[in-house]
Amino acid sequence: MQEILDSVWVLTSAFLVFFMHAGFALVESGFCRRKNVVMVLLKNVSVVAVASILFYLVGFAFMFGGGSAWIGLDGFAPAADASVSNAPDGLPLFVFLFFQLVFAATAATIVSGAVAERVSLMPFLVFTSVASAVIYPIIGHWVWGGGYLAAETSFHDFAGSTVVHGVGGGLALAGVMVIGARHGRYGKDGRPRPMPAHSFPLAALGVVILWLGWFGFNGGSTLAADPDAIGPVILVTNLAAAAGFVAALLHTRLRVGGLDLSMALNGALAGLVAITAGADVIGPLEAMIVGAIGGVLVVEGVMVLDRLKLDDPVGAIPVHLVNGVFGTLAVGLFASSGDVQGLFHGGGFALLGAQAMGVLLCVGFAFVTGYAIWFAMAKSVGVRVSLEHEIEGLDLAECGVEAYGREDGGFSLVSGDVPHGSPPVGEPVADPAH
Repeated sequence: MQEILDSVWVLTSAFLVFFMHAGFALVESGFCRRKNVVMVLLKNVSVVAVASILFYLVGFAFMFGGGSAWIGLDGFAPAADASVSNAPDGLPLFVFLFFQLVFAATAATIVSGAVAERVSLMPFLVFTSVASAVIYPIIGHWVWGGGYLAAETSFHDFAGSTVVHGVGGGLALAGVMVIGARHGRYGKDGRPRPMPAHSFPLAALGVVILWLGWFGFNGGSTLAADPDAIGPVILVTNLAAAAGFVAALLHTRLRVGGLDLSMALNGALAGLVAITAGADVIGPLEAMIVGAIGGVLVVEGVMVLDRLKLDDPVGAIPVHLVNGVFGTLAVGLFASSGDVQGLFHGGGFALLGAQAMGVLLCVGFAFVTGYAIWFAMAKSVGVRVSLEHEIEGLDLAECGVEAYGREDGGFSLVSGDVPHGSPPVGEPVADPAH
């Protein structure tokens, strides 16, 4: 009976994590320009499909197979009754595999938003394939698959501030650095030019869906239907998100003098990312502190990226990389559960040091390998669409359709930056940079 209850809870959580991809699709398409919505959605769904197949075939074995402290080597394309060295007892293998599969797809889709509106689809899918089949599983092996960090250190990452979000953010940063900014994003003086979100309703709905999905993301990581364990995890997850939203909203108001919904929405996501590593060992009051700091960090992170001319249309790098790193380090500061004690609870610097080393190893590996793959593709097959296609919009140029047709059911060319509707059919499409 306990195995049945555990399996139902883990599967329900996996369904919630899977549904997070709807949230990512809405957030990314909402924050991007109208002329690129179809391509954004195509990439998001493609990530789920590609990651699902490749994680089952090889990624799961690399992550949870036995072999060495650095990579697993058994469990490739496993059958239901297979024995995989580091899969937990008490759950049917396929229940656990599916739960881990949806996590792998989440790590890969983080990259999608950061490189949106100028990356070619096929190189992106090649990168997604390597990330979900090799890079993410190897790092997951170190932390959750009985590898080096699990066996040799006290590194603690409950649900993936580093393994999922820090890694996804590191891969995204590598892509942004290699691919470069969108055409017209930065003027000759280096100052950013506005490329506003085309649909705040979609973005807001997407964030709420992600917020909901995170209850499965963190709560399901207990891997057991234990209310005493699940309840605190769910509560601190919600409080951190709420604090992140409020803090980002207020900090933006103080920083630039206006109310910015996009910053506040990313603040909620920042709080969620930040609490993910320590959701099982950080209490409610301190979870709000962690979330609030995350909300401030995401605002400052967006501004730093613009100063560095690193173009991230949806804020994926400040949300996932910056707060993935911070959230992992926060365990070393705020943890107060059993033998996991942070600096502020008398644990000294030992745990904080282990957290810092783990972040450096995992995120560093993700960034270096990701950069190498993006760079190799850029120098060989290319990773960007043509300038003409970028200006026209990837929906019409690459996909042959636009996201929103006219009332008569037809289609019209759209620049993506027209505030009150599309130009009439046949009129030239303006360069959004001018």
